[in-house]
Amino acid sequence: MQPIELNKRIDTLDYLRGFALLGIILVNIPGLLRMEPPNTSVDITYNRFLTLFVEGKFFTIFSFLFGVGFYIFISRAMAKHENAYLLFIRRMIILLIIGLVHFYFQPGEALTIYAIFGLIALPFYKVRKEINLTIGLILLAVSAYYGIKIVMPFPLILLGLAAGQYRIFEKIHDNRKRLVIMTVIMFFISIGGLLYQWHYVPEAMVNFDHMTESELNEHVTNFEKFALIGLQFSPFVSAFYVGLLMLLLQLPLCQVLLSPLKDYGRMALTNYLGQTALILMIGNAFHLIGNIRFIQSLWICIGIYIFQLLFSKIWLRFFKFGPVEWLWRMGTYWTVPSLLKSKERS
Repeated sequence: MQPIELNKRIDTLDYLRGFALLGIILVNIPGLLRMEPPNTSVDITYNRFLTLFVEGKFFTIFSFLFGVGFYIFISRAMAKHENAYLLFIRRMIILLIIGLVHFYFQPGEALTIYAIFGLIALPFYKVRKEINLTIGLILLAVSAYYGIKIVMPFPLILLGLAAGQYRIFEKIHDNRKRLVIMTVIMFFISIGGLLYQWHYVPEAMVNFDHMTESELNEHVTNFEKFALIGLQFSPFVSAFYVGLLMLLLQLPLCQVLLSPLKDYGRMALTNYLGQTALILMIGNAFHLIGNIRFIQSLWICIGIYIFQLLFSKIWLRFFKFGPVEWLWRMGTYWTVPSLLKSKERS
């Protein structure tokens, strides 16, 4: 296995991380602002859109990318003849601490889960890529089928590790035909899954006092199945999203149009934590907690998108890393890395 280039960033991964962040905030904001269940047609439609196309999909992408990053980090550390395993363990411990602090503000946060599963996945770095791929697919199928969302990041991390071992993101151009075929297959499976899920869409506004026992049981069954089927098919939808974005990024025009996502993704940890901070600041400042509708939360998310996309673009013009990424790097290597970019132009 040849080591990947030491200092070359894989831009596609940054685009994908940025894309994943766009969806994660949409799912997190209802809980952070303690929003009541939707009770208008607009809110109901938007909530169903989130359940069908967002819930579980972007979390899946982010978990997979974490596995790819895990492979890249250790491979590059080994290529530099550093103690890669010690550095990775230190890196995960710091992430766990950040996650525990974040958990106080955002109980649904994912960093603690990534840190724990990252440590558990560490021995798999030495395992053959075929085995990691097989184990990852089997565990993902089981956890998704039974709707065990909290377990799903582990097989996704293994699949990301396998993707790194197969060098998928370094050979996109060479494998474009396979990528097209995979994306088309994922599209049709996703459409079938969404239609199947919609078959169980529950009534949004019901009067439980006037429901018979059989009607109540049917409503509960539909509610549970609607969420479960969405989680079961989320890996297919996520794979379609990833494949489509990777294909679009092969076009120079799309690279330019989507370029804000690259900087957004390079500062993924800063922006992920920043989303929580901004939502809570806005919610408290304008007394929105418990007093906001679903569709109104979308406009807050759009405002945060604009702010963070601009902030990331401006910040990375002058600095090498995002602020939290710089602190994370400092704790990992026990050194103070240079933050300012060199004034020399290439």
